Amino acid sequence: MAVDELAPATSLRARIEQRLRGTQPGHDPDFPYASQFSAEQLAALRQLIPANPARAAVLVPLVERPEGLQVLLTQRASHLKNHPGQISFPGGRVEPGDAGPWETAVREAHEEIGLEPAFVTPVGYLQDHLVISGFRVTPAVGFVRPGFELRLDRTEVEDAFEVPLSFVIDPRNHVPRDRLVAGHTIVTHEIPYAGRQIWGATASMLITFGRLLQAGNP
Repeated sequence: MAVDELAPATSLRARIEQRLRGTQPGHDPDFPYASQFSAEQLAALRQLIPANPARAAVLVPLVERPEGLQVLLTQRASHLKNHPGQISFPGGRVEPGDAGPWETAVREAHEEIGLEPAFVTPVGYLQDHLVISGFRVTPAVGFVRPGFELRLDRTEVEDAFEVPLSFVIDPRNHVPRDRLVAGHTIVTHEIPYAGRQIWGATASMLITFGRLLQAGNP
C-alpha cells in the first residue's frame, strides 16, 4: 500500500513525526534496503568498505508546501571527481567541530545550497547507510519552512529542485535496475522523476524512508 493511501485522518507529516520521534543517529548501519543482495553479494560488497568508514551526514529536507511535503534535492556539479551529476541530498563529511550528525547536515546544506538553518526544524534520523565510496552516512530528517532563498555553491552543486515526497517513497515508482558491483550483478532501484534519475544512496535512503512510513499499515 502506498503511503498516500493511508486513512485520511492520518497525515503524512503526522506519520513522519510519529515514526521518527525519539530516533537517535547511528542506528543499524547496513547496506540499503533498496537493494536485494545474496549472502555472497553482501560479502563481496563489504570487502569494498573500510573497517572504519569515514562518518558523514546528509540532510533530508522536507519542504512544507500547500500541495504537500516536497523533498529538496541537489544535482552534483558535473566536474566533480566523485559522482558527477548525481542526484543527492545536501551533506558531507563530519568535521571535528560538529556537535553531531544534525549539525553536520545543516552546516553542509548551508554551505552547498545556502539553506539557512533557521528555516529547518529537526524531526529525527533514518538508519545509517554504508556506501561503497567508503562512508557511513547518517540521514537527518528535517521540516523546512517556506520563504527560504537558495544560493548554490557552483563548485559543488549544479542545481537544486523539489520532488513530491509522496511520489518518491511510493513503491510503484521504484524501478529495478541491474548493476555490476565488485563482479556481482545486484538489483538496485531507481526513481525517475521529470526527466531525472534518482539512484544510488539517495534512492536507497528514500526507499528506506518509505518503508519505515509504511510499516504496520493495514
